[in-house]
Order: sequence, then structure tokens, then C-alpha cells
Amino acid sequence: MKTLLNLLFSFFILNSLNAQVENNNTKDNKKKLFHVEAACGQCQFKLAGKSCDLAIRIKGKSYFVDGANIDEHGDAHGTDGFCNAISKAEVQGEVVDGRFKATYFKLIKGKNEK
Repeated sequence: MKTLLNLLFSFFILNSLNAQVENNNTKDNKKKLFHVEAACGQCQFKLAGKSCDLAIRIKGKSYFVDGANIDEHGDAHGTDGFCNAISKAEVQGEVVDGRFKATYFKLIKGKNEK
């Protein structure tokens, strides 16, 4: 039983460390900074999916985001949440296999679009 508990504890520690690495939110001044629209991919950008997921739109093309989560930025279903409004954001990263791999994601405060 003790071995099982140690194994589970180790799994949760390693899993949380991995999540911290994925959510690196430090701007790199050597990388290009994009100003984009951010919202729920399904609700606002009409991307196919089964649940509400963060997406960005760059130059008219929408991509789901890896490296940032829709729930990290408030209530997605609130009045100004990602499911009900399009927000402005600045991001760094790259498109890989049709998804935006974010190394930096920050909302720009201001008026959201409906």
C-alpha cells in the first residue's frame, strides 16, 4: 500500500512540474510578438470541437492554442469571457500541425468585441 501511495504521489508531482513547463508565460524579446484576437474556438471562431477551448485568430485564420488555457483568464462563460466576446492578446509561439504552440500569452486590457 505504501508503494502505491508513493507511486501516485510521484505521478502527481511529475505531472504538476510538466504543467508548469507548458505554461511558461515569459516574453522573449528575441522572438516575434503577435497581436491577435483571442476567444473560444468553438463559440466565437466556429472551430470544430467538443468543448470550449482557447483559440487565437491571426490574419483571418484561427488556431487552437496549446500552452495557455481558456480557464486561466477568468470565467469563459461570463459576460466578457472568451465564449461571449473576442479579446485582444499578445502572443509568442508558432503554428505546428495546425495548432498555435504558445510560449507567451497575455490579454491586452481594453474593450472586447461582441
